[in-house]
Amino acid sequence: MEAGRVFGLCLILVGMFLVFPGGATAAKGVTYDGRSLIIDGQRKLLFSGSIHYPRSTPEMWPSLIKKTKEGGIDVIQTYVFWNLHEPKLGQYDFSGRNDLVKFIKEIRSQGLYVCLRIGPFIEAEWNYGGLPFWLRDVPGMVYRTDNEPFKFHMQKFTTKIVNLMKSEGLYASQGGPIILSQIENEYANVEAAFHEKGASYIKWAGQMAVGLKTGVPWIMCKSPDAPDPVINTCNGMRCGETFPGPNSPNKPKMWTEDWTSFFQVYGTEPYIRSAEDIAFHAALFIAKNGSYINYYMYHGGTNFGRTSSSYFITGYYDQAPLDEYGLLRQPKYGHLKELHAAIKSSANPLLQGKQTILSLGPMQQAYVFEDASSGCVAFLVNNDAKVSQIQFRNNAYSLSPKSIGILQNCKNLIYETAKVNVEKNKRVTTPVQVFDVPEKWEVFRETIPAFSGTSLKANALLEHTNLTKDKTDYLWYTSSFKPDSPCTNPSIYIESLGHVVHVFVNNALAGSGHGSRDIKVVKLQVPASLTNGQNSISILSAMVGLPDSGAYMERKSYGLTKVQISCGGTKPIDLSGSQWGYSVGLLGEKVRLQQWRNLNRVKWSMNKAGLIKNRPLTWYKTIFDGPNGDGPVGLNMSSMGKGEIWVNGVSIGRYWVSFLTPSGHPSQSIYHIPREFLKPSGNLLVVFEEEGGDPLGISLNTISVIGSNRAQSQLS
Repeated sequence: MEAGRVFGLCLILVGMFLVFPGGATAAKGVTYDGRSLIIDGQRKLLFSGSIHYPRSTPEMWPSLIKKTKEGGIDVIQTYVFWNLHEPKLGQYDFSGRNDLVKFIKEIRSQGLYVCLRIGPFIEAEWNYGGLPFWLRDVPGMVYRTDNEPFKFHMQKFTTKIVNLMKSEGLYASQGGPIILSQIENEYANVEAAFHEKGASYIKWAGQMAVGLKTGVPWIMCKSPDAPDPVINTCNGMRCGETFPGPNSPNKPKMWTEDWTSFFQVYGTEPYIRSAEDIAFHAALFIAKNGSYINYYMYHGGTNFGRTSSSYFITGYYDQAPLDEYGLLRQPKYGHLKELHAAIKSSANPLLQGKQTILSLGPMQQAYVFEDASSGCVAFLVNNDAKVSQIQFRNNAYSLSPKSIGILQNCKNLIYETAKVNVEKNKRVTTPVQVFDVPEKWEVFRETIPAFSGTSLKANALLEHTNLTKDKTDYLWYTSSFKPDSPCTNPSIYIESLGHVVHVFVNNALAGSGHGSRDIKVVKLQVPASLTNGQNSISILSAMVGLPDSGAYMERKSYGLTKVQISCGGTKPIDLSGSQWGYSVGLLGEKVRLQQWRNLNRVKWSMNKAGLIKNRPLTWYKTIFDGPNGDGPVGLNMSSMGKGEIWVNGVSIGRYWVSFLTPSGHPSQSIYHIPREFLKPSGNLLVVFEEEGGDPLGISLNTISVIGSNRAQSQLS
C-alpha cells in the first residue's frame, strides 16, 4: 500500500470511532425508510456480526464483543435458542451459556446495537433447528405452518422472550441496544410445501410479532412475502447480485447473513471464502443501496454437548473473522475492518446522496452517490477476470481483476477489495501434555444388552427418536435368533434411517456402518458368527444430531427399518417383524458417569496389557492439570474414533475423527476446552469411545496465532 493510502486509511479508522460513538446504543426510537434504518431520527449505515451466546462462554463474551467492535462492527446479531431455554414444557433455563440477558447487557456496555433473531425456528446448524423436541409429542402438531398447536407454543415462547427483554429495558424504544428483532427464518425454503397454509402462517407470524409492540422493526430473512411492516431481507454469499430487494420501496435493503465461510459436516473439508470475495460482495451490496450487512458468522464458536445438527462438526464457522477460539483470522478480520472504515468515511453521501449508475466498459460500472451538502463517493466495479484501466471524471484508475475500488470524494482511491494489505497469520497448536501413561487411565466397558434383559418389547422395529426423545444419541435394538438348521456363511443385512449402526452377535462386534449428510439410508451387510442354539442379536443405533431444517420435520423417522439374516445361498430370513427388545441410551449415560459424584457407580478397571486400546463402547477417565497461561486450549483426538468428551462434567461436544475427508484427514481433530472449564490442577477428563481408539495418543494443546505483527490470545 502506498504511503498516501496508508495515511488516509489510518485517518478513516480513527474517525470511524468518532462518527459512530459507543454511546449510540442509548437509542430511543428506531424506524426505517426506503434507504436505511433510522435511529433517533438519523439514517444509519450498519455493519453487523453474528455471535451466538451458547456457542461460547460468558467469560469469552467481553473479549469477543470487544474484538468485534474493533473490527468496525456496529451490531451483534444472535439467534435465540428455544430448545436451550425451554428444554421441558414450561421449564425455562437462562443460566450460564444460556444467559441471554447477560449477553445483551455486555453488548450494551461496549456500545453496540443488537439484532435479536427470536425465530423461534432458527435452523443455524443447531439441533432440530432450535425447536424443543417435546413439541413433537403435542397432539395435532405440524411445525411452521398454519397449525394451531404450533402457533400457540410459538407465540407463547416469542412473547416470553419479548417480555423478558422489555422487563430488562433492552429494546431501543426503552433506551436499550436492541434495534431489530426477527420472526421465523428462511421460510421461503419450505413455504411451497405447506401450500396455502404457508402463506397464511407467514402472515400470521408477522402480525403476531408486530402485535407484541417492541417499538423496533421486525425482519424476516428469505421471506419475499413478509407482510408489512416486516422487512424481508437476504441471506447468502452474493446478495448484491441475487437479492431483488425488499418487497416495498418503503423498506431498506438489508443483508442478514453474509456467509464468511460455510458450515462443515463430518467427512468434508472446511470451506475457505477469501477476504477479497467477502469484501467485493459487501462493497457491491452497499453500492446497490444496501445499508445493513451482517456477517454470518463473525465468530462461530463451538457446538458444545449434543447441540450440533445432523452430521455437523463440533467447531462452528471456524473460518470466520474470529475463529472458533476467538482468535483473529487474518487477513479476513483486518481486510474487512478496512472496508468498514472506508465505507463509513462516506456514510453521509451514501445515505443522503442521489445514486447514479454509469457504464465504464463491458464489465465495468460506477455507482456514484452525490449530494451538494454531504459530498460524493463512487464505487468503481471491475467484474472482469483481468486488470482494467478505468477512466472516471478525468482521472485514470487501475483496478485488479474482480475488484471494487472506493473513491472518497469521487476522486481518492482509498480501498480496493482485491488488494489485501493485512499480513496473513497462522494458527499454531502446541502440545503441552500427552496422555500416554497407561497407568493413569481407568476403563469401563459398556454392557451389551440382551433381549431377555429389556423391559420394552414389540413385534416391530420401532422408530428411534420416539423412544429416545432426543435425550441420548443411542438406542439398542435386541433380539434372539435360532437357526432351523446349520447356517453356513451367515451374515446380517441391515437398513437404517439413523446415522450409525453397530452390530453385535453374541456380544462380539460383527461390524459397523454409517451414513452422511448426503447418504440418508445406512445399508450394511456383515458376517455373523452364529451357533446352532439361540444367538443374541444386539444392534446399537446412533444419531449424530437431529436435522435443522426442512418441511414436516415432525414426520421424519430414524432408526432400523430392516434386519435380515442370510445363510449361504438360501433366501434371507426377515427379522424385521420379529420380537425386539429395546434399551434407551447407554449405562454410562444413565448413571451420568462423567460427573465426579457418580464415578463410583460403576467398576472401573485399571489398565492392563491390551485393555485400553481399540475397544468399542468404552469409557475412559483420567486426571490432568490445566496448562499455564490464559490462551485457548484444545484436545487433539486424532488417535480416537467417534464419541463424546467431558471435562469436569461438562461436555465439550461430540468427536468423529475416523470419518475422513476425501483427502484422508479428519474434518476436525482439535476440540475446544474453554479455559473456564478448567482448574489449575485435578481436572477430570472422561471420554466415551464408540468405535475403538487409542487414548494414549490424546494430547492437550494450547492454541495461538503467529504472524500479523504479533501472537494473539483468546482473551485480551
